[in-house]
Amino acid sequence: MKKCILISSLVVSVLLVSCNKSTTENEFTTDGIRKPKPPKTAGPPRVLFIGNSHIEYFVSTPTLFKELCDANNKNINIQQLVTMGVSLDKVYYTNKTEANQNFSNIDKDGNYYDYVVLQESTPIALNKVDKFRANLNLIVEKVHKNSPDAAIYVYQNMSPLSYTNSEYNNYYKQLRKNTILTAAFIKNAGVLRVGDAVKDAYDGKNGYQYLKDDKDNLRYGKHVLHFINDGAFLQSVLLYSTIFNQTPIIPKKLILSTGTGDNDNMRKQEVNNVITNPKALEKIAFSNR
Repeated sequence: MKKCILISSLVVSVLLVSCNKSTTENEFTTDGIRKPKPPKTAGPPRVLFIGNSHIEYFVSTPTLFKELCDANNKNINIQQLVTMGVSLDKVYYTNKTEANQNFSNIDKDGNYYDYVVLQESTPIALNKVDKFRANLNLIVEKVHKNSPDAAIYVYQNMSPLSYTNSEYNNYYKQLRKNTILTAAFIKNAGVLRVGDAVKDAYDGKNGYQYLKDDKDNLRYGKHVLHFINDGAFLQSVLLYSTIFNQTPIIPKKLILSTGTGDNDNMRKQEVNNVITNPKALEKIAFSNR
């Protein structure tokens, strides 16, 4: 068994090294995950989000991220292709006309998009690695037509189970492994470590407590767990910290959810009144950049 584990580790190392030969200038995180290098821009960078309801549901991560950028005097353009409950290939085909138009746009600096976040559906990222890789390649091929040097971030899905479920950690570990291995085959790609950050929050890192009145402050849902205010805040600060390698100054108010009911919506709210422990979540996000 030990020999098999050793061989597997060597294979993974060889794959990561061989896939990174063309991007030797890329930096790495402390645990060896490649960090993509953004292209030089002639104007405000563009960030494209492609995925499903883990990006936008009760709260909008693209909206929160844009608010953080604006509050920190970072001029940035946001675009998104988001369809609820489907895989990356279906997101593309559902939005094919808009997607093809976006991928046909050009910029004088040679890259229309500077950052692209790709979020696969959890069942595929967890159980169908070949499909995961094929879907990423489908989208990246389209992206590279007008953005050959874009920094690609492959979204690390969080464990779909409740934190109290005995299988939570097994799902987390498998998703992490699949995401890292899949990202290694993509030019100038890294991992947006959402799953790691969420696990740290559940584990109580930096004093964060996810339970309040026996309710999960990070995620909510009966069949699919979606980010609520704390979770969406964590995800948005993580993306900011990952791209800019710094913790953002948090504005007094952000567009957050008023609840999880059918009549609830998003509106400007006091961060300190709605997010249970923003400082702890900021630290968790920064440590996973």
